[in-house]
This record gives sequence, C-alpha cells and structure tokens, in this order.
Amino acid sequence: MTDKKRIIPCLDVKVVDGQPSVVKGVKFVDLQRQGDPVELAIRYDGEGADELVFLDITASSEGRKTMVEVARRTAREVSIPFAVGGGIGTVDGIVEILDAGADKVGINTAAVKDPDLIKRAAKAVGSERITVAVDARRNTDLKEGVSAFKLEDGTDGWFEVVIYGGRKAVDLDAVAWARKVEDLGGGEILLTSMDRDGTNEGYDIPLTRAVASAVDIPVIASGGAANPHHMLEAFRDAGADAALAAGIFHRGEFSVRGAKEYLRSHGIRVELD
Repeated sequence: MTDKKRIIPCLDVKVVDGQPSVVKGVKFVDLQRQGDPVELAIRYDGEGADELVFLDITASSEGRKTMVEVARRTAREVSIPFAVGGGIGTVDGIVEILDAGADKVGINTAAVKDPDLIKRAAKAVGSERITVAVDARRNTDLKEGVSAFKLEDGTDGWFEVVIYGGRKAVDLDAVAWARKVEDLGGGEILLTSMDRDGTNEGYDIPLTRAVASAVDIPVIASGGAANPHHMLEAFRDAGADAALAAGIFHRGEFSVRGAKEYLRSHGIRVELD
C-alpha cells in the first residue's frame, strides 16, 4: 500500500422527494439535504480529492437496490476513482455497479449476514475492488471474547458492529470482524464510528487504532471530522491510511485542497497538484 495518505469526501445519498440527494446527519439520524450527488462529486474532483465514496444509506433498511444511475452519471463526469455502497448483497449486484462505472463497491450489512460474500466477490472482481464498510459503536458491557480497550474516561469498553445504517447492533466485535474481513479477501475497510458521526468531535482514535493495528489492508477513518487537525490525528495517532469526511466539505468549511495543504505542512505525505 502507498505511504501517501488519501482524503476522501463521502456523499451519503438518500432519495428525497423522488430525487437522489446528498444528506448529512448526527449519529446516523436527523438527516439534512446537502445537494445533488453528481454536482458535489464534480466539485470534489476539481478540489483534488483522491477518491469519492457514495453511500446509499437507506438502501439496505428499505430493501431496495443502490442507485445505479448515479454511478453512471458520476463516471461520465469525474476522473478520480469512486466507490459505491448501500443495499448491495450479491456478486451480480457488485458487478452491476462496477459495470456502471464505479471503481470499487462497498458492502456492509450483507457481508455481516453472509461473510462468504466477501470471498465470492473478491474472487469475481478482485480484492482491490471490494471495500468492506464496518460501522461500530462503543459498548461498555464487557463480555468474554471481545477486544477490550481503555477509553478516554478510563473505563473499559469494546467496539460493537452495527448494521442497517446503525439501526441494529449484532453483538460482533469490530476488531475480530476486521481481521475476518481481511482473511476473506476484503481489499480495504471503511471504518465508521457511529458515536462520532456528525458530532464534529474528531475521529474515534481508539477504534481506528485498534482496527488499523489488527489488519494489513488499508483502513479509512470515518465519523466525526470537523477540521484538518482531526485528519492529522487519524493518520499520526491511529495509523489510518485514508480520512473520510462529509459535512465539513459539503458546508464549505474546508476544502479538500486546504485540508491537504494543512496535512503536508505537518509532515503527512499527500498528493497535491
């Protein structure tokens, strides 16, 4: 894997009034409309984003397919790689998204319910095109067999996997699941802290560090970024390979280029034009 760190804008997509729209909320709820997904993708391509991630955040819970047409429109308009996830539960569905122009496909709920999907998908299209999204939340109810970590307030806790866009906890240790994802052929992990999502409190460093140190595949830190310093922490203190952010870019508080310039000034290797 490259030693250059990646900055990845995330576009959480939901159908609003019949139209695909980018939305942003707090801890996976209170979603507010941010704009058209393809228009935002074009903007981030121009700002120097390394990649993009589209997540159809209600596709699994609503039992519908990912928006293939959004992938097609995006592929026609941007030059950087992009991944699409949400509601994809079969190898045929993965191939359909890739054929529409996506470079990678993200799977989450379906992979937790059927881990062998990761192996089948990697065999069909290559590990490098399979991103496994892991959503996790803190749980202080310790039990046997989980990876326990000291949290900031001194309490012991572990990180539990959640699925269906944060709607269901599955009593699965996130660190153990990350190791299994790698063993099954997942190409990278998109790790989102449900506790930090949309809070502007920064990435969950203990969670990110625990997963990044447990696997050899790239880990994308996600959830809670409010500024480039939080990205610096994810790289410097947690060992993330990429930092994903949404609201701070959508609202124009920081640009991708500005974030990269800050990171470079603090010794992080990033790709700048």
